[in-house]
Amino acid sequence: RLSFFLQNLLGEGYKVIEEGLNGRTTVFDDPNDDWKNGLDYIKGILCTHRPVDYLVIMLGTNDMKTVYNASLDEIAAGLNEIVQRAEKVMDLKQGYVPKILIVSPPEITTDILTGPFSGSFNEVSIDKSRRLSEYFKRVADKHGCGFLDAKQYIKPSVEDGLHLDPAGHKGLAEAVCEAIKKI
Repeated sequence: RLSFFLQNLLGEGYKVIEEGLNGRTTVFDDPNDDWKNGLDYIKGILCTHRPVDYLVIMLGTNDMKTVYNASLDEIAAGLNEIVQRAEKVMDLKQGYVPKILIVSPPEITTDILTGPFSGSFNEVSIDKSRRLSEYFKRVADKHGCGFLDAKQYIKPSVEDGLHLDPAGHKGLAEAVCEAIKKI
């Protein structure tokens, strides 16, 4: 898992807490799982784990599901809302804002079209995933956050074109570790 690799890379001076959830979006409510949007979660997650010195946000892939029909501008606006809410609650509840790293997820590959998630994503989703990083970079720049374009380092597994295999988790952990050290 990513958190295991990242913890080992960062060492004892850090405590990595993973809050990943399959299907989580930035701000969109899934018609079948309406409790998975990140905007609703961010305050509780951050306050539960205070103090938070670094916050790594990697969302957006599930926003590209066909059910949402979300534009890249809408997905980036959702990320922007999450960052704003995180900054506000952390300033209020712990007296300072953690250093934030925005990670633009890896591209969805064409393997998605024949895998188990083919009904949720399509070729438009694949195209959006190729261009998402430029939109997320703007959000990072606006807030003075660190930024990492995961597609420069990893690709999803060939099994489903969406999720990471162990090598992907390891590669992402290495890239996130380096990005954290830079911020």
